[in-house]
Amino acid sequence: MHSPSQLHPHAHLSDLTKQASLRLRLSLLITLAFVIFEAAAGLWSHSLALLSDAGHNLTDVIALGLSWYAIRLSLQPANARRTYGYHRVGILVALVNSTTLVLIALGIFYEAIQRLITPAPLSAPVLAGVGFLAFFVNGVTAWLVKKGSEHDLNLRSAFVHLMGDVFSTLGAAVAGLVIIFTRWSWLDPLVSILIGVLILWNAWGILREIVDILLENTPRDIDLGQLVNDLEQVEGVLRVHDLHVWSINQSMRTLSAHIVTGDMSLSDGGAIQQGVNRVLQQKYGISHATLQLECEGCGFALYCNLAEPADPGAQD
Repeated sequence: MHSPSQLHPHAHLSDLTKQASLRLRLSLLITLAFVIFEAAAGLWSHSLALLSDAGHNLTDVIALGLSWYAIRLSLQPANARRTYGYHRVGILVALVNSTTLVLIALGIFYEAIQRLITPAPLSAPVLAGVGFLAFFVNGVTAWLVKKGSEHDLNLRSAFVHLMGDVFSTLGAAVAGLVIIFTRWSWLDPLVSILIGVLILWNAWGILREIVDILLENTPRDIDLGQLVNDLEQVEGVLRVHDLHVWSINQSMRTLSAHIVTGDMSLSDGGAIQQGVNRVLQQKYGISHATLQLECEGCGFALYCNLAEPADPGAQD
């Protein structure tokens, strides 16, 4: 018998999603207004740090827009074509956002090297002043997006964009102050290189999680051996096999498994399913589980092979 669990608080998640959508939209408007201001200041002061940060902020506008769209789309109900709904849209948006981060970082490296080879005059006071203003603006927008980013890769990709700006603008502002007193203009491209390294580091962490989800890998924090042991401690469970654990998105995990039991009535089997679902939800955060109960004597393979079946029309 099959029993997908119904323990996921869909209504609560819907409310949280709507709140996240409002925060993203506000962050988008604030960031867009500041990008225009910072780009103009960077051009006027000939500051690569400000221009590179304005470029990164522009990708933040795109990232926030895509994240906002993905969240709105995730509110659409599941249907016959998309039985899991639109939750994977956020993963695709996170992939686009993190790839954009990598491209921006490479562009910053190129421009910084060119500036080190051929220095250009810049206005250090403007660099410092706009840098501190950018630090404040980016800090506010990052704070707006932070809530829920720990459990949503889409929100996290947008939050990483913004936190990259928080640190990079702080670095640009400090560099501007130092340049005012030392005339070390090479600090500007050096800060840009450090910004690029920070961006790449954050992008790599997101990309790694995205690849895990798209390949339907077992979540990194789940020990399958321990999970099997915990399930086999549930009263009535003799053995677990044909086990699969994967993620729809960062916060939605799914499991399917065959549960071997003794010969019992349907109602007794239902009690076992409830016990298994309770363990999965409380200890592993798995709210969507499909369990097939079967009696002893069936074949055993803990992780079943999903190779293509043989062609039924093939000749021996």
